[in-house]
Amino acid sequence: MSILPHTIPTEHRWPARIYPGTLVQMSTVRADLRSDLAGFDEDLVETVSLCVSEMAANAVEHTRSGAEPDGRVLRALSVSEPGVLRLVVVDDGARESSPKIPAQRTEQEWTSAERGRGLLLVEALSRAWGTYPVVPFPFCAGLGTAVWAEFTTGESS
Repeated sequence: MSILPHTIPTEHRWPARIYPGTLVQMSTVRADLRSDLAGFDEDLVETVSLCVSEMAANAVEHTRSGAEPDGRVLRALSVSEPGVLRLVVVDDGARESSPKIPAQRTEQEWTSAERGRGLLLVEALSRAWGTYPVVPFPFCAGLGTAVWAEFTTGESS
């Protein structure tokens, strides 16, 4: 029995990849994604590559994935339905709070902010995005969060 709330047919997913929870890994995360998406439209590959960088960097910066010496980040990739590519990044558990777009900023603060725009990019570039707990039970809330984003591939069936 799977503990994940989403079931994805095996024939429509790539093997999950696990990376050490360090920002140094981001170039490897992007390179692996480009390799996995070989043959897809180059614009789509670049868009998903940018989003995976932002999502994985958030996992490293804001969760136990980057705070603990053995922290990890998992990247999963699947075709969730015909013409839709789903990217999922899973962290090792909350250190602060769930991923979200900062809402308590003035226009001036947004203009000068050096951080906090990653999920805005994901929101702007994907057809949909969101989060869910890795284990959907209240007493397991600290075990990790999956951040997902979906992209239209331009292909049908």
